[in-house]
Amino acid sequence: MKVHINSRMVYLIAIIITIVLGLASRKLPFLPLFVEQHAGDVLWAMMVYFGFRFLFVRKSMLTAVLFSFLFSFSIEISQLYQEDWINQIRGTLLGSLILGKGFLPIDLVRYSVGIMIGAALDKWRD
Repeated sequence: MKVHINSRMVYLIAIIITIVLGLASRKLPFLPLFVEQHAGDVLWAMMVYFGFRFLFVRKSMLTAVLFSFLFSFSIEISQLYQEDWINQIRGTLLGSLILGKGFLPIDLVRYSVGIMIGAALDKWRD
């Protein structure tokens, strides 16, 4: 049981660090354009991965990877749905951070990279 509590703490810290880095990536004016354009979505997907590892600490890494892809891709594809009620939610800061604003195919690549980096860091930790 103690191992799972320690693992959850590691994933919680990883989530917090990833959120801070993700928010900073959108605000720091000195970052290279490539980083500025891609880091936020990569870090968002890493946070999703760490979140699933936090929730399913007893499950395999593959489970977290699969859930992360399913969740991230579902959120992106949901952006094809444009109705007033959901666009009002997307118009808020929290809504736009979670749901995004519009479908971009490149985001699927960014999410894939973020999830794989998260899994690689997780594997390296072991």
